[in-house]
Order: sequence, then structure tokens, then C-alpha cells
Amino acid sequence: MASRGEAEQHGQASVRTLARYLPALLIGAGVCYDVLTPQPFTAVPFFTAAPLIAAPLSALRTTVLTGLAALLAAYAVHARFAVLPDADAVTEVVTVVTVAVLAAGINRIVRIGDQRLASAREVAEAAQRAVLPEPAERIGGFEIAARYEAAQEGTFIGGDLYAVQDTPYGVRLVVGDVRGKGMGAVAAVAVVIGAFREAAEQEATLEAVAARLERALAREGVRRGGIDAHEGFTTAVLAELPHGDGTLRVVNRGHPPPLLLHGDGEVCPVRAPESALPLGMGELGAWPDRAAEHAFPSGATLLLHTDGLSEARDAHGRFYDPERRLSGRTVSAPGALLARLAAEVRRHTGGGMTDDMALLAVRRP
Repeated sequence: MASRGEAEQHGQASVRTLARYLPALLIGAGVCYDVLTPQPFTAVPFFTAAPLIAAPLSALRTTVLTGLAALLAAYAVHARFAVLPDADAVTEVVTVVTVAVLAAGINRIVRIGDQRLASAREVAEAAQRAVLPEPAERIGGFEIAARYEAAQEGTFIGGDLYAVQDTPYGVRLVVGDVRGKGMGAVAAVAVVIGAFREAAEQEATLEAVAARLERALAREGVRRGGIDAHEGFTTAVLAELPHGDGTLRVVNRGHPPPLLLHGDGEVCPVRAPESALPLGMGELGAWPDRAAEHAFPSGATLLLHTDGLSEARDAHGRFYDPERRLSGRTVSAPGALLARLAAEVRRHTGGGMTDDMALLAVRRP
């Protein structure tokens, strides 16, 4: 049985096909209307609608050819009644010519707008890729994979983030979700990742790294002003994998807990010992961070994700439960795991994701 997403794609393809042939159908319908009705009746609405519909959907050449076809059809249906055109015929032909010229102008305006939009998307994609570069497949002896899934196809700007850094204290990671969308969110993402990379190299503890991120976001909120100075925040989870001792340390600031996937199929959420506010909300209360420490055995995989995964809903409002879905499975390479998760979420939501999703998987070989 086809999924809802496949049905929607089929429906969209059918609409595009109909739109492509609609101008020709309108011209044909206009000719039939004029032939089958008495002379006082006119098919000009059919002939003028054809180039107007072609303008935003087709190339300039197709739009001009549609206008010429409509003009020839309008002239032909009047020529059958009289050799010399009367005033009504001239008026209708002039009307078709005027609308065809306007349609060509509309086509150029639409094409220029499309080009600007495509350019803006390219810039947005470049910004996103610069802020969220793909991590290497192996860092500090661990197998790494990251994936960013935008809620809307063709969209690259969002507030989800991830970063991996090999430091003297071990491999350190962060996955987070900035409040908001658009370039403002990307600016906050850049601040968080920049502060994380610097703090991860300099701070001896994961708690100190979280404190540096808190201060960086506080400065960014003041600089941006407005509502972000008071309501801007970032949920985040920070993880540390010391070199060679099989330990995992986690600091969670209001983010969905990571999942530890063992080689035998057991799935364990890595929960924080105490609840903590998201980053950027330090003015509401100051509680010292406490890193939770867990064993990270060989063959295990740590999965960090944003709420785009755990809050993805199907058509009946049921959430996607990664803990239940992954329980009992044998996890292979991190990249294959993330690709499978992304595909499952798309199927679960029927292709209608409402939130971006960032995934980061780390496997101890």
C-alpha cells in the first residue's frame, strides 16, 4: 500500500501535468465554444486565460508561443464568419494581444523572482554548511556520523545544531536546538558552535564548557536585543568521551536525553541526575551543572538528537519513539543508523515533518 507521502507526491505530479497542458486545453475549449455557439457569443476569456496560466508555470518561449496560438485561434474563429473583420473581432484580437504581452512580462518577473530565490537558497545552504560542517568519519578513535533533516524539502536554514571536537580531555560533542528559525537562529547556532569549539579545547570539565556556552548566549542575546534578549534560549546536550577509558559523561540543558545503543540491542536513555534549564536562561536561576557518568563499552553507539526525532507525529498524532523503535536492533555503522532513522521518520510522518531534525551518532569500535 502506498504511503501518504507517496500519494501526495503522485498528486503533485498530476497537478503539474495538468498545469502544463491546461493552456492548450483552454485554447481548444475556446475554439469548440466559438464553433458550437452563435456568432454573438465570444470565447475571448478562454484565449486570454491560456497565456496568463502559462506565464508563471512555463518558460518565456512557451508563454510567447501560447499567446501566438491564442491569437491565431481568436482570429480564425472570426474569419469563418466574415472575410473582413468587424469591430468586435478587432477588439477581441487586440484584447488577446494585450493579454499575451502582459503574460510575457509576468513570465519575466516570475523568472527573475525564481532566480533570486534560488540564489538566496544557495546562500542559505552555504551558510548552513559553513556553520554545520560534516564531521570526519573517525575522530579520536570513534566512528562518527551526523545528519541534518529539514522539515521542508529544499529548506536549509534552521536552529538545530551539532558539533564534534577532539580535545586533550577526550572527544566532546554537542547537539542543540535554538529557539526560532531563519537567519537569527543560524546566527545563534554559529555563536553556540563557536563558543563550544573554543571552550572544549580550554575547559577541563564538561560543566565548565556548559558555563561558557551560557555566557556566550547571554552576550548574544544582549547584542541582538528585542525579544531574544529575554526569551532566547537553546536546549542542548553535551557529551564527553575520554580517550581510552570507556566512560561517557553527559550534561543536559533541557534537551531530549541521548540514547545508548548496546551491541546486544539494549537501548538505555542517558538521563541527567537533575533537571536543568536550557542555555541562555541563567537569569531565571543558577544551578550548578552535574555531569552524568555512564559506561560506554566497545560496540556501543551513542545517539544524540533534537526533538524533531522524538516529537515527529503520524497522521493520528502518535509520536515517533526512537527508544522503542531501536530496541532489539543490531546497530551497524553510524551513517547507516542515521539514514535508517531519517527514512523511518519520513515514513512515520508521511513526509510531513513539522520540525527540523539533527542527528549525531558516535560508535566505539
